[in-house]
Amino acid sequence: MQIRSIGFAMIALVLMTSAGCGFSLQGTYSIPQSLETLHLTSQDQYSELTRLVRERLRLNSVTLTAHDQQTPTLRLVRDSLERSTLSLYPTGNVAEYELIYQVQFTVTLPGKEPQEFEVDIRRDYLDDPRTALAKSREMELLLKEMRIQAADQIIQNLSAIKED
Repeated sequence: MQIRSIGFAMIALVLMTSAGCGFSLQGTYSIPQSLETLHLTSQDQYSELTRLVRERLRLNSVTLTAHDQQTPTLRLVRDSLERSTLSLYPTGNVAEYELIYQVQFTVTLPGKEPQEFEVDIRRDYLDDPRTALAKSREMELLLKEMRIQAADQIIQNLSAIKED
């Protein structure tokens, strides 16, 4: 019984200490009040990036609504994946790529000019032609991780927008 009380007291102490120091879970941001209701638009409403951004907005208590003149708008303008060669095998085949995932988006507050933002995510990718099937699966997973990181950075940029 006494061990149980001590355990409960320790858990309560840890919770109170972590709450008092400003601790918050990773991925939660303080979205400005003017952006708590938002219209989300993109060229492809069903793309993976749009789905991830929509999910993260909801996790951060942002209400998504239809467009009107008084609602701020988040517009996902473009996302692209580029790759450049970093190194070659002695045979001349590409050994390593740098993947660059870029997302351009704008935030328009009512009565103000759109603010433009860009997110760049970079990763190195080793390519081995002998394991093409495994490497294509690895590329899919890497691109998914890059999209998740881009969606997180979009939300982080939203939390930094100043209401002038």
